[in-house]
Amino acid sequence: MIPREILKKIRQIEVRTKRLVTDTLAGQYHSAFKGQGLHFEEVREYSPGDEIRSIDWNVTARMNQPFVKVYSEERELTLMLLVDLSGSGFFGSVEQTKREIAAELTSVLAFSAIRNNDKVGLILFTDKVEKFVPPRKGRFHVLRVIREILFFEPENRGTDLNGALEFLGRVVSRKAITVCVSDFLGQTNPSRRAMDAHLRRQVVLSETLAQTSATALRQANRRHDVVAVQVTDPRELDLPDVGWVVLQDAETGQVVEINTGDDRRREAYAQRQTDAQEELVRLFRTS
Repeated sequence: MIPREILKKIRQIEVRTKRLVTDTLAGQYHSAFKGQGLHFEEVREYSPGDEIRSIDWNVTARMNQPFVKVYSEERELTLMLLVDLSGSGFFGSVEQTKREIAAELTSVLAFSAIRNNDKVGLILFTDKVEKFVPPRKGRFHVLRVIREILFFEPENRGTDLNGALEFLGRVVSRKAITVCVSDFLGQTNPSRRAMDAHLRRQVVLSETLAQTSATALRQANRRHDVVAVQVTDPRELDLPDVGWVVLQDAETGQVVEINTGDDRRREAYAQRQTDAQEELVRLFRTS
């Protein structure tokens, strides 16, 4: 039995997101991605106006009159949601945590998908794959997906997008729309960490996605349509001037005390975030 509080939360998200999923939005979602191609239906007699290239020459030779192959466009799609449940997703300085924002965002996509009779699947990941929900159709299935995103308790707190993408390649063989929802706060490569070790002692909230993710992204993009959606919080992009504060890394547990009243440190933090965003954009554009 699902607790009443959980059902209420899921229902609230369903009501809010379904207002957004109009026929126009659902159509835009569907037209934005291609189906699996053309599906063969039948062979029929040639009619004036049919394209010559559609003639089935084998049947034509046997029947001594022209026949053409008839195809229909296969439009059924599979939407795979890859949602980051690492520790940083529980952070939120405004009305919602990043995890709650991710749940609402994916709900809009999922309800758009089922409105087009498409399948929806889910992979929840930290530094390992925490849960896999195979693609299925229907409202009740989508409500389950929302419930898992909101209330699943992950075992780990780190982040490994590579592992999630590699797992996707093993469990989903056909082309799918793959939406990766994350704050993309991970560790940089060792050389980058060494160069800015001093700054890391001052600011530990933000790191860019690992460069090794580029390989996994390129491989996934060969088979699937991969879309990255970054969920952020205002306090991760700009430190307020509030004096000395204690900060804790949500994924590693590392704790530091910094003086946010120091203009140079705030500027260094802002520059680091700008560099991180530029690196993230470059990574996805080249993948």
